Amino acid sequence: MSPALILIIFLIYTALLFSVTWITARRANDQSFFIGNRKSPWFVVAYGMIGASLSGVTFMSVPGWVRDTQFSYMVVVLGYLVGYAVIALVLMPLYYRLKLTSIYSYLDQRFGFWSHKTGAGFFILSRTLGASLRMFLVINVLQVFVFNAWNIPFWVNALIFIILIILYTFKGGIRTIVYTDILQTTFMLLAVILSVIYISKGLDRPVFKLFSEITDSDLSTMFITDWHHPRFFLKQFFSGMFITITMTGLDQEMMQKNLSCRNIREAQKNMFTFSGILVFVNLLFLFLGAFLFMFSQSKGINIPASDDLFPTIAINYLGPVAGLVFVIGLISAAFPSADGALTSLTTSVSIDFLGLDRRKDITEKKATWIRYMVHLSVALIFFISILIFSTLNDKAVIDKLFTIAGYTYGPLLGLYSFGLFTKRKVNDKITPYIAIISPLICILLSTFSEELFSGYKFGFEMILVNGFLTFTGLWLFSRKEA
Repeated sequence: MSPALILIIFLIYTALLFSVTWITARRANDQSFFIGNRKSPWFVVAYGMIGASLSGVTFMSVPGWVRDTQFSYMVVVLGYLVGYAVIALVLMPLYYRLKLTSIYSYLDQRFGFWSHKTGAGFFILSRTLGASLRMFLVINVLQVFVFNAWNIPFWVNALIFIILIILYTFKGGIRTIVYTDILQTTFMLLAVILSVIYISKGLDRPVFKLFSEITDSDLSTMFITDWHHPRFFLKQFFSGMFITITMTGLDQEMMQKNLSCRNIREAQKNMFTFSGILVFVNLLFLFLGAFLFMFSQSKGINIPASDDLFPTIAINYLGPVAGLVFVIGLISAAFPSADGALTSLTTSVSIDFLGLDRRKDITEKKATWIRYMVHLSVALIFFISILIFSTLNDKAVIDKLFTIAGYTYGPLLGLYSFGLFTKRKVNDKITPYIAIISPLICILLSTFSEELFSGYKFGFEMILVNGFLTFTGLWLFSRKEA
C-alpha cells in the first residue's frame, strides 16, 4: 500500500468521526461531557465498550503474543468475566446509589480528603501512562508506513493525532464518545474477520480447516499447570479477575460510560452483555494471531518483534485490500484509546481536584472554560508522554500496560476493598504514604522473587499483592468507627 492511500483512509475515517461528533455535540453542556446527561441507551454503551476495551493494544499485541504465550491469555479473559460480574453486582450499585460523577468521590465520603486525592491521583497516573502507550503503538505504525516515506518527524505525526482527538471530544465529551465507539467497534471487528479470510486465502486453505489445525496444535495451549511458571493458570485467572475489577470497575474512563446509562438496571444489562461478547472477541483475536504465525512460518517471514506480526503481514504480504482492512481496523482501535482517556482524565481533574461539580462561586460559563483548559492540558501531557515512549519501545506493549496496571491500580484495589468490606475509619493523612509504599515493595518483590520464593516468578498477579499490601497498611493505621 502506498503512504498516500493510507493517509486518505485515515482522513476519510476521521471525517466520519467528526460527522458523528457534529450530531451528538449540539447543545451539549458540562453534564453531557461528564455523564452524557444519563441518557445513553445501554445497548449502545455495551456495543461501543467492546472497541474501547480492546483498543490498539489488543489489536496489535494480542495476535503477536500468541507466538510466545500460545492461548494462555484466554485464561486471563475468563477471569475478566468474573471480574465484570463483581463490577455489575457490587460496584455499579454503589456508584448509582451515591449519584457519582467521578467514582473517586466515594473515597472522600468514606475516608476523607487525602484518600480521595490519592485514589484520583493514582488513576490519573495509570490512565496517562496506559493511554499514552496505546496511542504510541498506533502512531508508531502510522509513522513507519506513512510518515517516514515523506520524511515527516514522529512528533508531527503525534501532534496531528492529539489535535484530532481534542477537536472531536472538546465539547460533547462522553455523549459523543458513546456513539463514536459504535463506529470504531464495528470497523475493528470487521477488520479482524476480513483479515482471517485473507490469511486463509493466502495459505490456500479453508478457514474452518485452519481453525481445526490450530486447535490440534501446541499454539492452542491454554492452561499451564506449572506453578513456577509466570503464566500458571490460577495466577492468570485471578489476575484477569482483579485486573478487570481495577482497570474497569475502579477506572473513571470505563465507569463514566456506564454511569451515562439511564439507571442501574440498564447499566447492569450493559455490563453483562458486553462482558459475554468480549470473551468471544478475545478468542477471535487469539485465533487471528495463530493464523498470522502459521502464515509467517509457511512463507519464511522473520518477525523480530511480536507487535510487528500483524502489520507486517497484513500490509506487505496479503495484498492491498487486506492492507486497507488492517489500516481501517488499526485506526478504529486507535481513537477509543485516546478519546475516552482524554475525557475521563478531564473529568477526574475537574471534579476530584478542582471541584467543578460543587463550586458555587463560579458561573457555568467559567466552569466550562476551566474544563476546556484542563482538556488541553491533559492532551499536552499525552503528547509529551508519547514522545518519551517513542524512545522506550523495547518489549510487547501489552506486557508494559499490565505491568503498569499492577503497580498503579493496586492501591485503588486496596482502598476500595477496605472501604467496602470493613467499617473501620482510616487515618486519612497516612493514606497517601501507604499507597506509595505498597507499589515500591511490589517492585522489590518482583525483582527478587525467584531468590526469595524458591524460583517463583510474579506475573500479572502482582496487582493482588499490591492491593493486599495497601489493605494491610490501611488496617494497621485504622480504628473501629463509633
